[in-house]
Amino acid sequence: MSTSKPTYLNVLIVEEFETGTGKGRNWTKVGVAFPHADGIGFNIELKAFPRDGKLIVLPPQTDSTDDRTAETARASKSSTAKDRSR
Repeated sequence: MSTSKPTYLNVLIVEEFETGTGKGRNWTKVGVAFPHADGIGFNIELKAFPRDGKLIVLPPQTDSTDDRTAETARASKSSTAKDRSR
């Protein structure tokens, strides 16, 4: 796994749904975020916007798997922290 920082971040939405064995998640990439040259802030380019207004920004995956378990945990913690601050 590379330790260098990516030159962009993926912008994703996550839709949860019920399956016969529990909950499932559908991850959809809706854009990218590029850091500003001065290092402060990002330019974000979206192809779509979620109905619930929630976006997840993550570095691109470096392996060929589509397992987003770690990202789900981070997103869940982030969402919980935001909900508590309201």
